[in-house]
Amino acid sequence: MHLIDHHTHSIATPHHPLTPEAFASLLTESDRPPPPGTTPWDSALGLAVLRTCGPTLDAGRHPTPDTYLEARAALGPTESARRLLHAAAIDSCFVDTGLETAAGAPLLDLPAFAALSGTRVREVIRLEHVAQQAATTSTAAHWGETTRTAIAEAVRAADAIAVKSVLAYRHGLDIDPARPAPAEVAHAAGEHLAEAARSGNPRLNHPTLLRHLLWTAVDLGLPIQIHTGFGDPDLTLHRADPSLLTDFIRAVEPHGTPLVLLHCYPYHRQAAWLAQAFPHVYCDVGLTLSYTGPAAPRLLAETLELAPFGKVLFSTDAYGIPELHLVGATAFRDAITRWTHDAGLRPAEAARIADLIGAANATRLYTQAPLRP
Repeated sequence: MHLIDHHTHSIATPHHPLTPEAFASLLTESDRPPPPGTTPWDSALGLAVLRTCGPTLDAGRHPTPDTYLEARAALGPTESARRLLHAAAIDSCFVDTGLETAAGAPLLDLPAFAALSGTRVREVIRLEHVAQQAATTSTAAHWGETTRTAIAEAVRAADAIAVKSVLAYRHGLDIDPARPAPAEVAHAAGEHLAEAARSGNPRLNHPTLLRHLLWTAVDLGLPIQIHTGFGDPDLTLHRADPSLLTDFIRAVEPHGTPLVLLHCYPYHRQAAWLAQAFPHVYCDVGLTLSYTGPAAPRLLAETLELAPFGKVLFSTDAYGIPELHLVGATAFRDAITRWTHDAGLRPAEAARIADLIGAANATRLYTQAPLRP
């Protein structure tokens, strides 16, 4: 089964080995330390890592966290990563470069990640990351044009395959859908720059400026990946419901720019409806399948209740450790196999639908930036 991981991240540089505590912190979306007597290993994702990755690292089929990490250390971080990434058997990875570290360790750059994983790698540009860096010396009056130019240049320089918004983290998806006028952007930029100077925090969270970035991306025409659903405590979950984007989706429709709803859980049914209702909307259940363990086939089935098979994409959203690439790929393969079996599909039809979601839909959607070795 061919797989294109249309949204993922790089892994921690093997030259900066992770402590057991740092490793465990990457098995949860929480950025807080666990309370005494608990561990992120005691979760559906923790069990999946042990059961799925143990044999690949010669740790056996039923390792404990301690014996798993011992086997991993015996192989070394580079060999462990190489084995895990190759076992995932992912053909291409579209990597969001908006994050630079994981648990305090720097992430591998894209050429190094491609060499270690053996996959074809393309870059996904994070809008807020580029804008925040570019606007540090901008005046309020020029903020809009400065960020527009910076995003276009970042896309060109990286030959990016898509852009991504973390609006859900910075404000919430319940925004005014209209394109802000230049005067609105300048006024909002003045407020943002004044607050950044006062607080010393340049974090971009003004809703008008975030809308400006979205509409800048709409004009580029590349697919816009949008985080929806669960994530770390930096977001407020009910404001990450993708249905809150409905008016924005309607506003974008005449432009034809694809909108790709990422992750979606627990709002995967809302995302599925949006993908069915609007031609330019797509969805995935990346991250969801990895985190939900035995429930993954059911959640994929719930997504496919409404989402057209040609509008659903595979991703892992793996971040920091290569285990998450293997777990994500395995969870998808198992879930789609279970779903096609339960649907009573003939082998050829089952293989066709699995290929659509696993790779063909991504190939078709991202043809504006063709894959290359």
